[in-house]
Amino acid sequence: MNYIIPVEKEIDFTRAEKAMISTYKWTEGYAPEAYAQLMCVEGKGFALRMTAMESNPKAIYTKFDEPVYKDSCLEFFVSFNPANEKYMNFEMNSNGAFLAAVRTDRQNKKSIKMLAPLPKVKATKDENSWTVEVFLSNDFIGKTFGKFSFKRGESFKGNFYKCGDETEIPHFGMWAPIDLESPDFHRPEFFGTFTIEE
Repeated sequence: MNYIIPVEKEIDFTRAEKAMISTYKWTEGYAPEAYAQLMCVEGKGFALRMTAMESNPKAIYTKFDEPVYKDSCLEFFVSFNPANEKYMNFEMNSNGAFLAAVRTDRQNKKSIKMLAPLPKVKATKDENSWTVEVFLSNDFIGKTFGKFSFKRGESFKGNFYKCGDETEIPHFGMWAPIDLESPDFHRPEFFGTFTIEE
């Protein structure tokens, strides 16, 4: 799958296409509409907005590095630098709590907590949906991936997810499909391609 990232001077999500998180696997009975939007802010970094159509999302956790995937959760997995095998999982609930690590696979990880200042997640809720927004600066990306700048025409890999491991109805949704028999988002071989718009 492919996703085109628009380049802007400022953050304006109206120009960013919606990557629909519409493939639900491994469980049945609940598949909320969800989508992600990703933008490249020229010379500064990447702005991400993710939205789920849920009126009452489970949201127990409130602090950084807590297991928000047990709540109703929106997730961005990304490998910003094609020159190495690292990827980052960035997982958020509707309280704005998040956890993130840089990894090569599920077991081999390093928390981002030493990379101050940490990104801030802005969370909003209304009666029908909830949204999270975060800005990942080029400096933050450079410290984690060794790549500090991005140009039009460049590509990298990633995926968008919607899950809730311990919600009333556990669910596992994705933008780029994962062809496995059991739940596992930590499989970069199934990441889709993100291309910065020329």
